[in-house]
Amino acid sequence: MPEIPFLYTIFKPGDFNESELALICNKFKPITIPKNEYLHREGKTAHTYWFLEQGFIRSYVSDTKGNDISTAFYRPGDVVIDWSSFFLRMPGRESIQTLSKCICWECSYDDFQELFNGIKTFREHGRSRLVTDYFRLKNQSISLIADSAKERYLQLLHSKPDIILHVPQQHIASYLGITKYSLSRIRKEITGETHFLP
Repeated sequence: MPEIPFLYTIFKPGDFNESELALICNKFKPITIPKNEYLHREGKTAHTYWFLEQGFIRSYVSDTKGNDISTAFYRPGDVVIDWSSFFLRMPGRESIQTLSKCICWECSYDDFQELFNGIKTFREHGRSRLVTDYFRLKNQSISLIADSAKERYLQLLHSKPDIILHVPQQHIASYLGITKYSLSRIRKEITGETHFLP
């Protein structure tokens, strides 16, 4: 059975007609990005919309002491974007950096607008992604206030175990709002319990 092209796993043929799929695929270009490269830097306006096919990426902000605080992790199949910077055409506050060698499919702002305004299903697809990301951020904000560090770690472990396996512990700790020493303690506690720990 032939391998399904990556973009067809994102934009399923049953949702788009052949001409729409051809147009979409023509606007997204594959790019290989080395580890530790920046897709976007704080203070710059985002001009590119990416789908991540292979690898892992993080976004982060710097706190008042200059420490990097991870705000999101991206894994294969995710949209990688600073939403507010891309859509509002304003400098972003986050930086986006690869954590491994990555393969991304990129689309420029102008090409994205052409697809967004010209293909209704593409527009709904984009809105769905935006809403999903909004609720992720909302839940993350609430969790930092209402849940213990251990609960936050377990939520990440069960929802995105591949992040636990492939992302450095110091980045996971900053995402959870704890130190790497606290994260190490939590991991040791969980190891002694019945939860699966990669």
